[in-house]
Amino acid sequence: MDKQNQKSLTLFSLTWPIFIEILLHMLMGNADTLMLSQYDDSAVAAVGVSNQILSVVIVMFGFVATGAGILVAQNLGADNHKNAGEIAVSSISLNLWFSLILSVGLYLFSELILNIMELPSELMGNATIYMNIVGGLIFVQALIMTAGAILRNYGFTKDAMYVTIGMNIINVIGNYIFIFGPFGLPVLGVQGVAIATATSRFLGFLVLAVLLIKRSEVELPFASFFRYQKSHLKGLLRIGIPSAGEQLSYNASQMAITYFITQLGTTAITTKVYVQNISMFIFLAAIAIGQGTQILIGHYIGAEKVQEAYKRCFNSTKIAMSISVLMAVIVYLFSDTLLGIFTDNQDIIESGSFLLMLTILLEPGRATNLVVINSLRGAGDVTFPVVIGIISMWGISVSFAWFFGLVVGLGLSGIWIGFIVDEWLRGIIMIFRWRGKAWVRKAFV
Repeated sequence: MDKQNQKSLTLFSLTWPIFIEILLHMLMGNADTLMLSQYDDSAVAAVGVSNQILSVVIVMFGFVATGAGILVAQNLGADNHKNAGEIAVSSISLNLWFSLILSVGLYLFSELILNIMELPSELMGNATIYMNIVGGLIFVQALIMTAGAILRNYGFTKDAMYVTIGMNIINVIGNYIFIFGPFGLPVLGVQGVAIATATSRFLGFLVLAVLLIKRSEVELPFASFFRYQKSHLKGLLRIGIPSAGEQLSYNASQMAITYFITQLGTTAITTKVYVQNISMFIFLAAIAIGQGTQILIGHYIGAEKVQEAYKRCFNSTKIAMSISVLMAVIVYLFSDTLLGIFTDNQDIIESGSFLLMLTILLEPGRATNLVVINSLRGAGDVTFPVVIGIISMWGISVSFAWFFGLVVGLGLSGIWIGFIVDEWLRGIIMIFRWRGKAWVRKAFV
């Protein structure tokens, strides 16, 4: 990337394509849910639980993608393009072999994993089909994550956005064909949704690969695909493993909470799926701002601009909190209508509406975490958020969810109380961490 392009990086120029990309990823998931809801509510629950499990696996791919993104940004900030290219290629290679192993494991042991979750028997068939297809080909998602992270940190956030648009179009068309069976085509239900998802991901990766090769600013020494430099691997693992650890802990805790919800029955599972699908749109901006801020701070750290990085984090946090709270209020005001898009079950609508009201209290804490934790990662301070995350997610979120949800008998409302306390506690701790500037000592290229 030349100096002019590097100077043109701003929070807005980075964030809006990321915002659109994540929005489209969410729409892809919501398209699956919405279309399946016209087919069968139990199919929604089956796919929802399967995706909860797959999300944990996807986070495991993230340790390489996250490490690659941060190191590429820091090396570009230091104007070291050779190292950036070598790290990019090595990260793609490393994630490919790792994800292939996990894909085989998911295909072979999908039913065993679902049994551990104590999934209701009426959901097991559809969930197993979805896990076999989407889980067995999950390595493609690992490649998408890695290639996308590299392009974004080189400043090409629009490339990943355009690819996601294409993936969404293919996914929706595939869903329509397999769920509704136009022109006399067979109706495949959950199996069809899984095929559409896997196909759109595969084609999306092919396009991302072409874009990586095409961009002249991205110098890719392909010899690094087979020959890893010890220093690059050490950097990827030193940043990536702790960074993914925080997300892995979060998703694993969500799996534990999903296990609690399965004790409440299929209606509770379905309600959680619908509410979380809607909630994603509330904190979408905070996710995008957090990722854009991480890229900027990585460049700032590489260029040794510590004060600019310090201010950027706080300014981004204020913006993310304001947007998230506003969105939460708007969504709650229209909650009945939004939930009515997915279902006409009044129990689900009433319960879901109350959960969306509680989400207004949740969002300030969540927005703070999304921005400040990404800022700490961008600066190379990756271990602290993981340690605090594990303590809070399991000590607060999971334990509170179990106690208030199952023991006290508040159900989903009790589980949301655990979410709220966890996000607020971690958010406050992360703010103090950033203010204390301990991350300055950990910044490196």
